[in-house]
Amino acid sequence: MQMTGAEIFVKALTDMGVDVVFGYPGGAVLNIYDALFQHTKIRHMLCRHEQGAVHMADGYARASGKTGVCLVTSGPGATNTVTGLATAYMDSIPVVVFSGQVPSLLIGNDAFQEADIVGISRPCTKHNYLVKETKDLARTVKEAFYIASTGRPGPVLVDIPKDVLISSAPYSLPKEVNLRGYHPNYEGHPRQVESANRLLLSSTRPVVYAGGGVILSNASAELAELARLLSLPVTTTLMGLGAFPGNDPLCLGMLGMHGTYSANMAISHADVILAVGARFDDRVTGKVDEFAPHAKIIHIDIDPTSIQKNVPVDIPIVGDLKDVLRKMIKSLKGKKEAAAYRGRTADWRGQLDVWAKTHPLTYKPSAKGKIKPQYVVEQVYKITKGNAIITTEVGQNQMWAAQFYTYEKPRTFLSSGGLGTMGYGLPAAIGAQVALPGRLVVDIAGDGSIQMNIQELATAVQFRVPVKVVILNNRVLGMVRQWQELFFQGKYSETILPKIPDFVLLAEAYGAKGFRATKTEEVASVLKKGFAAEGPVLIDVEVDPEEMVYPMVPAGAPLTKMLLV
Repeated sequence: MQMTGAEIFVKALTDMGVDVVFGYPGGAVLNIYDALFQHTKIRHMLCRHEQGAVHMADGYARASGKTGVCLVTSGPGATNTVTGLATAYMDSIPVVVFSGQVPSLLIGNDAFQEADIVGISRPCTKHNYLVKETKDLARTVKEAFYIASTGRPGPVLVDIPKDVLISSAPYSLPKEVNLRGYHPNYEGHPRQVESANRLLLSSTRPVVYAGGGVILSNASAELAELARLLSLPVTTTLMGLGAFPGNDPLCLGMLGMHGTYSANMAISHADVILAVGARFDDRVTGKVDEFAPHAKIIHIDIDPTSIQKNVPVDIPIVGDLKDVLRKMIKSLKGKKEAAAYRGRTADWRGQLDVWAKTHPLTYKPSAKGKIKPQYVVEQVYKITKGNAIITTEVGQNQMWAAQFYTYEKPRTFLSSGGLGTMGYGLPAAIGAQVALPGRLVVDIAGDGSIQMNIQELATAVQFRVPVKVVILNNRVLGMVRQWQELFFQGKYSETILPKIPDFVLLAEAYGAKGFRATKTEEVASVLKKGFAAEGPVLIDVEVDPEEMVYPMVPAGAPLTKMLLV
């Protein structure tokens, strides 16, 4: 049966189980939108900006574990996706972006709304395609989803010229994908697993360093089993929050630039580090040549290029974390020395407890009666009892959300880690809410970041997506101001925001509900009222503009040189 390219595209998405597409129409993809108009199985959500559309697909993917889908037109529609693609690429999120393109014969002629999005997006996608013939479209769609979701996940872009959508071909969706040169290794080598276990059992000061890969591979249960089997203390990266229960006695909290004192000291004094699904980025390591100076390192990752990239590794294991951790657990359960191992590390765990109690995450009460932002996050946790999905913008709001909300389960903390994208939180919250409509989704935002994609509040209102946004409103670009305060002699160059909108009125202008808290005693009641209200809600909380995020490791300093409250 002959079908147009647009019909092939929609049928391929349907056959692959896609239930929602986030997008924005334009001339190059009108044929697809016409096909979608006649098709009821796929829900299309009209976003207000293509960057927001990709972030929604990203939030959908992080919350659900599925691949997020985005559809945009050519030229500026495609180029507006680049920030979203780069965000997903840095954090290894499975997203497929379909962009329209000018007709094949006009490519390279500077046609209206033409952009070389394949060339532009090459550095920030796992792979990308330019579809040249209609008969290849269904196969390309299948391959795009396969590449995005297998191995180390990541975004894939598929650029589709208009003539490919108009022309006809038989529909044929392959049952399997077999790509030459792309064969992710899922099974960890047994000898390397045994070597890792021997090294672990020889240690007296072990630490597990867990990253976002644990969540992406759905290996949180295995990580918890291994940690509890040997009483291994666990620290997580920003992207790894929720990979190990934050309320478990073995949890040290987040490590790195704004990590806990106990986590950073543990890494700095460990004799063996088991790194699982983490990439040793600069925000974690601090000064690289002084990172974990006493430790031998076991590094497990499905991406071989991530191993040895930033720090030397003693035992590399390439494979899926779930597979490798299961093998480690099975082997350890059969070893006599494993049962006695926990007793040998009791003193180490005691030292970690001392560090945690001596320098806990804390903040000083305001002498001026202003609301402390950390208190707001604590109240969000208390009211939601840890059962919300939290998204964040980027900056101080992000770090306070990471520090003062306890994440007990994976896929409950969604944030732009690697790229640090302001404007991520609101659209990501919408995507997460669409993926899990029964959950409470809260975006913890800053007054600067929220304005980057505030237009997506209209999307939430149109589709009745009941996200709740809590703005920690300090009227400054908080994290940049903090650096100016600490390292630029307090010269606040372009970080004060003297003119910001009335967020309550702005919410109402979009058709959402707005609430405000200006006193500490108002915070809990306003949050409860906002969370209980139907539909999208924006809660403006006026917080202390002078508050800073601590602990903090200055750029280029070792993890032991933390600035404390």
